[in-house]
Amino acid sequence: MTAPSPMPPALAEVVSEFAEMQGQDKLTLLLEFANELPPLPDDLEEAAMEPVPECQSPLFLHVDADDRDHVRLYFSAPAEAPTTRGFASILATGLDERSADEILAVPDDFYSELGLGALISPLRLRGMSAMLTRIKRRLAQ
Repeated sequence: MTAPSPMPPALAEVVSEFAEMQGQDKLTLLLEFANELPPLPDDLEEAAMEPVPECQSPLFLHVDADDRDHVRLYFSAPAEAPTTRGFASILATGLDERSADEILAVPDDFYSELGLGALISPLRLRGMSAMLTRIKRRLAQ
């Protein structure tokens, strides 16, 4: 019997979707996620967000942990950066409105389970890791 996943159900579902895909279909799915990145709320400007310099493309994030039971995550990435947008959208889909404890329990290398290592450069994968690390750092403060 395997231990329960430390991932919130929505993130585990995303990982499962990627696991069902092979090769280039994984990239297609990542691009679909890129197109689904939620827009920023009207009262949040990119200038007020934290940059993630580890990403090869400009990416900004904002963690609203006023309610630690329903943490809100916001991302801004240009349309010309579909890989970065896709990663941000995966995190938004899987972790937005989860509790701080659930987010902090996500394995730092969960993205390796997406199976994108052979399709995406290590630098880009490091950017996804950096997004999660920064979210966790905000929540630990």
